[in-house]
Amino acid sequence: MSVDKVIIDTSVWIDYFRGGDLSLSQMVDEIINGGEVCVPGIVLAELIQGAKSKREISIIEDMIETFTFLDTGPGNGGWVEAGRLSYDMKKAGAAVHLADCLIAVLARKNGCRVITRDRHFQALKSIAKIESTTI
Repeated sequence: MSVDKVIIDTSVWIDYFRGGDLSLSQMVDEIINGGEVCVPGIVLAELIQGAKSKREISIIEDMIETFTFLDTGPGNGGWVEAGRLSYDMKKAGAAVHLADCLIAVLARKNGCRVITRDRHFQALKSIAKIESTTI
């Protein structure tokens, strides 16, 4: 798996856009400048959902042009895999939101590392067979 391709999870983008955490901002800037940032559609949707203004939505939508956009693709495009992963996580005793399962599936399919602030990605790591870093 290439660590040059990175998915920055919604939780990190939210804190990055809010500002105030200089070390987080520097880390995200280094990731943006040092590798290929991949943005799943579900991350864009979550960010738009939480936007506070049309200006914020415009900035978020610009991410499609700036970074590599990851869509689910034709057919089931990962949704069935995400559902199965969510089921497997539930059976393992860890409830993980379906959106995060989809992010994990897209990370695995595209050879991306996930950068997140959500601790449940640690549990997803072994079952989804992805590389993730919780910051």
